[in-house]
Amino acid sequence: MTEAATQSPTLVEPSFEPLQGMRSLRVLARLLDYPTQELQDACGELIEILNAERRLGVALKSSLMEWCQRLQEGDLLELQAEYVAMFDKGRATSLLLFEHVHGESRDRGQAMVDLMAEYSAAGFELDARELPDHLPVFLEYLSMCDEAEIGRWLGEIRHILALLTARLEERGADHALVPLSLLALIGAEGDVEEHRPQVKKEVPDNTPEALDAVWEEEAVRFSATSDEDCALQSAEGRRLAERKHTVQSQPVRIMPAPSLNASSAPSADR
Repeated sequence: MTEAATQSPTLVEPSFEPLQGMRSLRVLARLLDYPTQELQDACGELIEILNAERRLGVALKSSLMEWCQRLQEGDLLELQAEYVAMFDKGRATSLLLFEHVHGESRDRGQAMVDLMAEYSAAGFELDARELPDHLPVFLEYLSMCDEAEIGRWLGEIRHILALLTARLEERGADHALVPLSLLALIGAEGDVEEHRPQVKKEVPDNTPEALDAVWEEEAVRFSATSDEDCALQSAEGRRLAERKHTVQSQPVRIMPAPSLNASSAPSADR
C-alpha cells in the first residue's frame, strides 16, 4: 500500500464543531479507512459514538458496533489484506464516487472540480493525498454540514450508495454497512433492493483473469466507436449538470431520532 492509503484523509476545517448528532458520519468515514493500529485502538470510542446516534435503527447500529468489535479484535495483517482485496482490485467497489458515474471520462474531472469548489465555498481545503470524491473524505466534509445540506448531498448520491451497498453485500463485506447507514439517514434503504438482481449477474472484476483483461484493454484505441462512447458520456454529463441547474431538487430530510417522533418518522421525499 502507498503511504497515502495508510493515512486517514483529513480536511482543514473551520473553527466550529460538527453537529453532535452527526459525529457518526466521521465514524463511518473511519470505518472505510485502510485498517491501522490507530483505527483498532479507536474502536472503543467509535462504538460509543455509534451507540449515541439516535437516527439509525437499533439493528443497524448493533451491526456497526459488532463490526467495530471485530476490527478491534482482528489480526491487523489479515484486515489489511481483506481491505486491499476489496477496494484496490477492480472498480466495482471503488470508494471514488464519480467513478461509478463517469468512469474515466472527462466529465469525471469536471465533477471533481465542481466538488472542490463546493468544499472551498464552505471554507474547507483538502489536507490529504486523496481525490475529493473519495467517500471517506466526502463524509468528513458532510460531518461539518448542517442537516439540510447533508440530506441534499446524500439524496444526490443515493443511487451510487445503493449500488455500492449491493456490491459489497454480494461480496460479504462488513463495509456494506457504511453506504447502507447513509441511505438509512434519509430513509432510502429500500433503494438497494432494485440493484441486487443486477449485481448478482455481474462478473467479478477483482479476479486475476479480470484484472489481466483490464490491463489489456488499457491500450489507447482510436476508433469511431470509442469516439461515440466519449460523446455519449459527455452528453450524459452535460444533461446531469443542466438538470442540476434547471430543475429544483426535491428535499431529502435526515431521519429524525425515534424519540423525537416515535409515531411516524418521515421517509425521504421521492
